[in-house]
Amino acid sequence: MPLKTTTIGAYPKPAGTPVEDWFMGGKSETDRQASKGLLANWSAGEYETAINKAGDKAEVMFLEATKEVISDQVTAGIDVPTDGEVRRENYIWYQCRNLKGVSFEEITHKSVRGGAFEADLPTINGPISLKETRLYEDWKAAQQFTQNPVKLTLPGPLTIADSIANNFYEDPKKLGADLAKALNKEVRALADAGCIYIQVDEPVFARKPNEALSYGFEDLERTFYGLPSEVTRVVHMCCGYPNSLDSEGYKKADKDSYFQIADAIEDSSIKEVSIEDAHRHNELSLLEKFSTTKVILGVVDIARSRLESIDEVRDRLSTALEHIDKERLIVAPDCGLGFFNREQAVAKMKVMSKAAQSL
Repeated sequence: MPLKTTTIGAYPKPAGTPVEDWFMGGKSETDRQASKGLLANWSAGEYETAINKAGDKAEVMFLEATKEVISDQVTAGIDVPTDGEVRRENYIWYQCRNLKGVSFEEITHKSVRGGAFEADLPTINGPISLKETRLYEDWKAAQQFTQNPVKLTLPGPLTIADSIANNFYEDPKKLGADLAKALNKEVRALADAGCIYIQVDEPVFARKPNEALSYGFEDLERTFYGLPSEVTRVVHMCCGYPNSLDSEGYKKADKDSYFQIADAIEDSSIKEVSIEDAHRHNELSLLEKFSTTKVILGVVDIARSRLESIDEVRDRLSTALEHIDKERLIVAPDCGLGFFNREQAVAKMKVMSKAAQSL
């Protein structure tokens, strides 16, 4: 059997998608290079403006975009695609708009990702709770376009907390617990609808391993609580985006952070963990830390336009298989593919899929 393939989340938005996103796909290269960071690329009011402009046509436009990104992925050889997050301006704020206690009118300037960049952010001004379950509707809209199981993604508590401002909670553990409780309602509704791959995105675990170990993993368990055994619990832990494609010298998470949290991953209820390896190779002895957890290994770089060769990816996977059973290695990009145009994204997916099929 060839190695299984999946994608991580974001995908280039097809023409006609009602909303743009923080990857600045419609902006000039000059504007992209001038970006102060992904969270700074989108002001809080733009989403509502875009949706209102689309009016009654918005849902039809989203469905067409979803159909296109699903087709791109499956045709390129992806076994477990995502919906491409085509409805989202970014993977964090889309969920935050569905949380009571988060204001998109009250904006706060804040340093985020350990000082990687600054942005004007929506602000917590009251107790967090979920307004209504809705992600299951996004999943159903995507699943209708393929026989392959569609994975649905959502941001985790620690990453949400690091991506918005907080003017209410004095205790970060209480904030994390309330976020997890709200997110748990979403994931349980997804499971009830039939979704069998649910991915929680926690890139901040790699940037803040001490917080992850102190209370982040506990909040992950709260987020996944009550899911049936047939649902695969996936967590994505990337190391950080640049401001634009082919940028150099951007601030990443510590290279040793995966080693710091590996034991906690293995001891958790996480079934699959997604880690980066293409932008910066790991010491592959890391994979030996996982005796039951499956590893989704990033084998194509999502921040550089250079197209990897099939041989290059196959060689890296072959080396990885010296450290982990074939049944527990899954092939993916490092992170979402949103920096690329669709032609580039498809080319990257085809390379990794052909490499996976050759082993």
